[in-house]
Amino acid sequence: MNDRRVVITGMGAVTPVGNDVDTFWQSLKNGVSGIGMIDAFDASGYDCRIAGQVRNFEPKNYFKNPKDVRRTDRFAQLAVAAGVMAKNDSGIDLEKTDLTRFGVIVSSGIGGLKTLEDQHTVLMTKGPTRLSPFTIPMLISNMASGLLSMEYGLQGPNLCIVTACATSNNAIGESWRMIKFGDADIFLAGGSEASIIPIGLAAFASMKALSTRNEEPPRASRPWDRDRDGFVMSEGAGVVVVEELEHARKRGAKIYCELLGYGLSSDAYHMTAPPPDGNGATRAMRMALQHAKVNPDEVDYVNAHATSTGLGDVAETRAIKTVLGDHARNVSISSTKSMTGHLLGGAGAVEMAACALAIRDGIIPPTINLENPDEECDLDFTPNVAKEKKVRVALNNSFGFGGHNATLVVREFNG
Repeated sequence: MNDRRVVITGMGAVTPVGNDVDTFWQSLKNGVSGIGMIDAFDASGYDCRIAGQVRNFEPKNYFKNPKDVRRTDRFAQLAVAAGVMAKNDSGIDLEKTDLTRFGVIVSSGIGGLKTLEDQHTVLMTKGPTRLSPFTIPMLISNMASGLLSMEYGLQGPNLCIVTACATSNNAIGESWRMIKFGDADIFLAGGSEASIIPIGLAAFASMKALSTRNEEPPRASRPWDRDRDGFVMSEGAGVVVVEELEHARKRGAKIYCELLGYGLSSDAYHMTAPPPDGNGATRAMRMALQHAKVNPDEVDYVNAHATSTGLGDVAETRAIKTVLGDHARNVSISSTKSMTGHLLGGAGAVEMAACALAIRDGIIPPTINLENPDEECDLDFTPNVAKEKKVRVALNNSFGFGGHNATLVVREFNG
């Protein structure tokens, strides 16, 4: 079965820099930041008062049954929206598709945190009989995959992979693996997050993980810059259509790129910090390249995990140097999180869209706010302005708390 080739044929995104893929991509190319002051709740008493919020989002536009909006957490609403966009973008005709071979792996790192917070408040103030009967279905992370399967009658493999910030990349990678193995022909794959609520903000802030550059929100996310002071939490979702090549060809699908390889590993080191040498990331990248049968010197672009933390940015830089060797100096690298902030479980899928569009358009999106590079971060991080460059092969890195590492390799489709 391993000769089955896998391609990306559709994409959907809901992000702080755009509620569809085209707007998202235009924002990235133009270096537009989606970071601002939090207005979803009163954050005035918090150390961090900034985030990347999704604005002007209307969930009822994406559900067949408007009642489902009231029965779903925001993370699931964002996931369904991105999934609907990806399905529509793919042009697939469900009436001509074997739905038992159409799967869904759309996951979340945290799930329905707002539902949990809200319903706990109800419990404490009004008592146990007043909780919503939808509390459990709203908060469990697998409901995004479940809802998308129900929306379209998709009866293939249906999973939720929870690996913190590596969630989306694992979802896409496992879709690739199951298609290669012959268990399905097509997947909706990606992730979603909606944790910009009091407990989410306070919890990350208590770890000293978040930027407190409250006076300059658009300049707060600054990967590899020596003045970085933590990541900026964001919300949003990304979903891509992962499809077996012959299945895509038979229906005349447009193909963004070929998904060639997937690598994953564990740091086995620390709950929240990477090993200083980045050895876990190194192993994930190497495995992905080996699966892809791509040599390190063939890589043109790396969409880095690079969240704007002191330890993480340096460890990833070291890992890239280890994997790519001397060629690391020739590779264009960027962190689109400098613009979107960190979508946590949704990050890898929107960054996969950025890789696919970089290949399509020959444009490397920039790393904005990179003004004074850290001396230990000395590669070409595409500072501040997008760059025109032919991209044949791109790597997409995602690394999560718990030591989870996941890398995807995509290539220009050559027929």
